[in-house]
Amino acid sequence: MGDHITVRFDDNRAYVELNRPGKHNGLTLEMLRDLVDAARKVAEHKTTRAVILTGNGPSFSSGLDIAAASRNPVAIVREFLPRPLRGTNTFQEACWAWRRLDVPVAAAVHGRCFGGGLQIALAADFRIAAPTTEFSVMEAAHGLVPDMTGAATLSQLIGIDKAMLLAMTADPIDADYALRIGLITDVADDPVKAAEALADRVTAREGNAVAAVKHLFDRSWHRNSRATFAAERMAQLPLLLRKALSSSD
Repeated sequence: MGDHITVRFDDNRAYVELNRPGKHNGLTLEMLRDLVDAARKVAEHKTTRAVILTGNGPSFSSGLDIAAASRNPVAIVREFLPRPLRGTNTFQEACWAWRRLDVPVAAAVHGRCFGGGLQIALAADFRIAAPTTEFSVMEAAHGLVPDMTGAATLSQLIGIDKAMLLAMTADPIDADYALRIGLITDVADDPVKAAEALADRVTAREGNAVAAVKHLFDRSWHRNSRATFAAERMAQLPLLLRKALSSSD
């Protein structure tokens, strides 16, 4: 695992931190792969009862570092291909891996929570935000669509009109508005401490029941997430190809 994703186990919690603070935790392809590996590592740590996702530095994550990713278009194509058994590619699995865990996952967010960073937070079971956090479904600003499971998670959390407005405009919104429309769970001055308190409340209950509730709701709230992930890829692919062809002219 690279230096930009760290995993720490403390008692019955796992802390997974995006650790590229100088770039506002802009996501690289390596970080996305490492997030998948981090979720696997957490799953193998059998005493873990809850996960807290955080970002080091001034932001949770400013989203995909497009400049860094564009240096290796072959790698983008490789990571874009779906895993046959999972039904997700690397971009999607970096988010959805947290839904696959048997334990609750809380994202403690602050600063910028944009694009792919927002989609990681949305894939957590709960989101606690600092009052000054800014959110944006940023992909439209780059001529793209949210394709890191955002279509699935947005459809679970907010109405279709609000989801389309966020995805079409890429307008930033504040924490109060995000809470009002159901994008986040709560606002707290210290989101990590609030996420820990939430984790304590949930993990006070029997672990098998908590896991069963999580998977039951995931399966029933959105009945065909695999088809949604395929639709994300099909919507994104021509946009990516058009951008690649135009940049090569």
